[in-house]
Amino acid sequence: MHIVVLDGGTTNPGDLPFDAFKAFGTLTYYADTKEDEVVSRAKDADVIIVNKTPLCAQTIDRLPKLRYIGLISTGYDPIDVAHAGKRGIPVTNVPAYSAHAVAQMTVAHILNLTNHVAQLSDRVKTDGWLAVKHGHFSDLPLAELKDKTLGLFGFGNIAKQVAKTALSFDMRVFACARHAFSFPGVTQVSKDELFKSADILSLHVPYTKQTHQIINADSIAQMKDGVLIINTARGRLIDEAALGAALRTGKVGGFGTDVLFDEPPQKDNPLFDMPHVFITPHVAWSAYETRKRLLCTAVSNLQSYLNGTPVNLVNEEGLQWNIN
Repeated sequence: MHIVVLDGGTTNPGDLPFDAFKAFGTLTYYADTKEDEVVSRAKDADVIIVNKTPLCAQTIDRLPKLRYIGLISTGYDPIDVAHAGKRGIPVTNVPAYSAHAVAQMTVAHILNLTNHVAQLSDRVKTDGWLAVKHGHFSDLPLAELKDKTLGLFGFGNIAKQVAKTALSFDMRVFACARHAFSFPGVTQVSKDELFKSADILSLHVPYTKQTHQIINADSIAQMKDGVLIINTARGRLIDEAALGAALRTGKVGGFGTDVLFDEPPQKDNPLFDMPHVFITPHVAWSAYETRKRLLCTAVSNLQSYLNGTPVNLVNEEGLQWNIN
């Protein structure tokens, strides 16, 4: 079996080799692959391991030996999974591997916006503390989280971890989800009620046609003045121009995000010059522990497929395939 890793550098900056895949056959590793390089690099591949490199229908059709696509990610947007299914090629992903890490980043952004950690640190380093000649200073208002309302838009594994932390701060926690749920301390509400009630709104839904720019001028108008918005989900959930306008007027009091509409972003992104905006470069998922878990599960997914008992299929419906 010939296994080709197309973009291992997204997961392995040098501390997590992909050697475990060698147990299944020969391994060819690329740290990064451009879309127009896929066919030349993977034309003899039985198995492709991939994160963000696009595999469209036309590309898949030019890979006659391909039997299996293993994602080293949860999201599968870059893959035409339906077409792979028509070709009899199973596609697997790695769900829920980074819930604790992404929840941790979500809470870090909340605390940064309410305690102004980054801004105060910067001001101390530029002599802001020395200038006032007191034992302490703060020219930014700090906010206590107790009795504030946290709105969770989506209530999957990550949001549940965020809720646990928020409840430990004695926050009120509301959540909007597609299905009914029961979770101690969390009140299920509609989307409109969530937007109207939240002091802090945190996004935890996948990107779909229905959620495209779900945060826009109209939805922001529903929100409380000074609302804080956190996004550790997908950048395209937000109309960045509308958010920028709301930040300028103070309708939105602050924005903490790990994702942007375009990644990497354009230099003229309207959020870059905004006050009270803090952007981390899509790293919430990437703690060493989570990447190790991700890689181990990807290896296990391939083993399960070869055993004839595939798991974590994202194109199971209508898939007809044979491992022989």
